[in-house]
Amino acid sequence: MNLQDIYSNMTRKRMDDPQKAFSWIRNGARLQYFRWKNFPDKSIPPSMRYLNEIMFKFFRDTMNNPGNSAYVNLFAPTEILHAFGINPMFVESVATFLSGLHLEDILVEEAEKLGISETLCSYHKTFIGAVEKELLPPPAFSVASSIICDANTKTFSHIDEKYGIPGFIVDVPGVCDSYSMDYVMAQLSEMIAFIESTTGKKLDMGKLSEIIKIENETKKNMAKYMEIVSKKNFVNHVTLEMSKLMLTHSGMGKNETNEYFAKLIRDMDEYISDEAIRIFWIHIMPYFDKTIREYFNYNRKYFLIGMDLNYYDMTPLNEEKPLESIAYKMLNNIYNGDFSKRVNRFEELIEILKPDGVINFLQWGCKQTIGGAGLVKEMAVRNGIPYLAFDGDGGDRRNNPKGQVKTRLEAFFEIIKERKAILK
Repeated sequence: MNLQDIYSNMTRKRMDDPQKAFSWIRNGARLQYFRWKNFPDKSIPPSMRYLNEIMFKFFRDTMNNPGNSAYVNLFAPTEILHAFGINPMFVESVATFLSGLHLEDILVEEAEKLGISETLCSYHKTFIGAVEKELLPPPAFSVASSIICDANTKTFSHIDEKYGIPGFIVDVPGVCDSYSMDYVMAQLSEMIAFIESTTGKKLDMGKLSEIIKIENETKKNMAKYMEIVSKKNFVNHVTLEMSKLMLTHSGMGKNETNEYFAKLIRDMDEYISDEAIRIFWIHIMPYFDKTIREYFNYNRKYFLIGMDLNYYDMTPLNEEKPLESIAYKMLNNIYNGDFSKRVNRFEELIEILKPDGVINFLQWGCKQTIGGAGLVKEMAVRNGIPYLAFDGDGGDRRNNPKGQVKTRLEAFFEIIKERKAILK
């Protein structure tokens, strides 16, 4: 049993005492941040050490100061929160952090006691369970968007009511036209007024323009990384690939996010791996799966290029019109509206990144991803790319068919090897 397992067991023993359990959860983030900042693992690339550091810094900051934090979901317009100096508490990443402490079974069962369906996304059930058990302190407010996930609005309405905090939901139409732009921009203006009223702070529009400028610089670095990685292989780690969601979503516009991708580019010259099987991943990853970790964690033979959710949008924003740019970004989000938008972006990423194969993970409870799997497969076949889809649960380790994953991955990689041999 490693140190993390011991810490997880100690935290589980305190789950009946919310204050003690939260102390252990918060201290876990503090200790991990202290460790990666002061005693990083020097056997891994500097960019990955830095990613570990800032990931736990974001957790620490929100847990240390919940009164200056807000619950948000994956596609909330967090640039506005950064301009206010408010820390976003990204609920899906909080759920993943709790799952990393092996608490998700207790929390999922707590949520299901309320009558919540088994088929609801396990990330949301884990978070709802944590709220119900009062493991997490209430933030100042919440902000969510209606993009991608059917559970978003209901989850946030529930936690707002439970904690007695104000909340704001941005409703994003599925098409981008002049009416929709006016509609979303009006909501963003209302959101700003809501935050000002709730916190007593005033938004500095110049600061928001600075946030947009940093986001644009970050996207340039991301595009540079993609250009390099299309020709060279690198090592990766499934947990860190998932951790990037904190940067590429709720962390967009922060200096730390831009610095991470700058470090990643610098690492490419020193940490290039040898010939490898290159895999592009669609949707989230069951980071705790032993087989997936064995294949992709710092393995020089199997290169996890990345997953779509981290590279879905590289379009620069207009720094002089920040609200209009954020509205445009939300309306044109590939996960908003017709599923064909996703498929088109996946095809673009495959053309840029040149993977040897595509893996599509069908997350339990994510009806959109499961329903669109056939379209993704058609796209892969059309592009001559080996394709594998398998279902499981990225948030609840109890729902993953371990033996099947190993068997199917082994067979898939053999197909890729045979194909590469023919193409040589």
